[in-house]
Amino acid sequence: MQMMKRKRLSALYRTEQRYGYLMISPVVLGFCVLLVFPLLYELYMSLTDMQLNGVGDFVGLQNYVNLFNDPKYINSMKNTVVFAIGVVPVNVLLAIIFARMLHQQIRGVGLYRTIMFLPYITPVVVWAQVWKLILAGDTGILNNFLSMFGIEGTNWLFDMEMTMPMVIANVVLKGVGYNVVIFLSAMMSVPESYYEAAELDGAGSVTKFINITLPMISPTTFMVIIMTIIGAFKSFANIYNLTKGGPARTTQIIILYIYQNAFREYKFGYAAAASVVLFVIILLLTVTQWAMRRRMVYAED
Repeated sequence: MQMMKRKRLSALYRTEQRYGYLMISPVVLGFCVLLVFPLLYELYMSLTDMQLNGVGDFVGLQNYVNLFNDPKYINSMKNTVVFAIGVVPVNVLLAIIFARMLHQQIRGVGLYRTIMFLPYITPVVVWAQVWKLILAGDTGILNNFLSMFGIEGTNWLFDMEMTMPMVIANVVLKGVGYNVVIFLSAMMSVPESYYEAAELDGAGSVTKFINITLPMISPTTFMVIIMTIIGAFKSFANIYNLTKGGPARTTQIIILYIYQNAFREYKFGYAAAASVVLFVIILLLTVTQWAMRRRMVYAED
């Protein structure tokens, strides 16, 4: 009797297992077709001198050798590091500050939240054109405003020292609203009882924020930092529409370098090698951060 019962359970388990595999098969197929195959093909392309006609000879690691000997590529990597260092901490810090300000019972808070999110949903082309109007030379809104106080502004998008800070500001203000929504959701999930207990001990708003809010939202902060770093390394549309990497390649980050080689010079094999290097860099950064999550996230097992 027990033997028959075990056989029935075993048959039921196998049936459920088959149904389980069947249910996840579309996801696995999509993962392979849309991610694994393109990555493998990209790797193959990086080992060839493929150009516009889609045909290329096998060249081994020559593209990678040429890549690291190209001053333009080295310059684009330096620009990418500067850009990421500027975007990530400012974006995350502003998002936390704005989320804290909006996590209060004040009149019109819903309107303020909407205004904060508007830049994120604004089309990139429109956003870039608005910034061009603001930062233009003699006719720019910013320079006209500064002239009211006797300050002579520069041509912000052609000044080699000011262009990168302007691009960083553009990208930060465009994307900070999205992170504000994420942090605001995390703050709203912190139990009110924690704050009430702290108030009984005489804790002020700053003390509660530092000792309760920040530790409790640390998993969200960790996730936002990772996503913002990845976003910074693959930021394309904002910079392309604003400066196209200029002036004199001062804002050409690695993703623009890849675009230039692939779709302007049609060196698809060479551009694929640069893409593989970028993928490896992002992967290593993500893995490193994940390995450090115990130190960054409160109560991480």
